Order: sequence, then C-alpha cells, then structure tokens
Amino acid sequence: MNKHIIILFLWFLVSCNTSETKNDIEKWKAEIMQVEQDFNDLAQKIGLADAFYKYAAKDGVIRKSGKLVEGKIAIQEWIKNDVRPNQTLTWTPTFIDVSRSGDLAYTYGDATFTIIDSLGNKKEKTSVYHTVWKRQEDGAWKFVWD
Repeated sequence: MNKHIIILFLWFLVSCNTSETKNDIEKWKAEIMQVEQDFNDLAQKIGLADAFYKYAAKDGVIRKSGKLVEGKIAIQEWIKNDVRPNQTLTWTPTFIDVSRSGDLAYTYGDATFTIIDSLGNKKEKTSVYHTVWKRQEDGAWKFVWD
C-alpha cells in the first residue's frame, strides 16, 4: 500500500512540474517574440549597426560573406561599413523554441532586405533568417548567433 502512495505522489509531482514547465516555455516564447519585435523596431528607428550592437551578446557572432564576425563591437563595425543609408532590413519570426531551462532559444522567420537605388526604385530581396538567443545574467535576451 505504501508503495502505491509513493508512486502516486511522485506521479503527481512530475505532472505538476510538466504543466509549470509548459507555462514557463510559453512565457519565454512570448519574451522572445517581444525581443524580436523590439530589435526589428529599433533597427528601423536607429539603424542596423546600432540595433545589432544593442541586441548582440558580448560574444555574439554573425556570418557574413562566408566569414564569421565575432563580438558585438566587430558586428557593429562590419554593419556600419557594409550597409548603406538607403538599405533596410526587416524581419518577423515564424517559429520560436526555448530550452526547458529557459536560458537558450532560437527563432527563424522571414526577412526582407530593401534597397532604394539612385533612381528611387525600390528593390527587395527576401530570405529566411535564423537567430540563437541566450539569456544573460541580468535576465535580458541577447543573440549569440545571427
């Protein structure tokens, strides 16, 4: 009889934790969705270089032209040197997942790179982006890979 009570109690604990974990994951997914939106909005407001600097982890990495650009300062400088004022990038996540521990997440979605040429013609190039997010010690989400 005692064995059955212990098993029932353990099952109850596991089922409670599972429901709490699912709630936490949904909460963290909502956080990431908001961070993605805030990052995109900031890029439109202050420019890509400074927005990427703000949202990059200290050791964040991006891959551009087949090379890795490592560190938030290097990322900011690379974007300043590569992106012109007539170029914009917008994005929207279509998928978000978060680790059970709530310290890592990844997103992917649709991105649109827009260029206004010298004649005022708008050209758009669409792609799929992928970002890996890591919760920092202060609780903020910063990207470690983009």
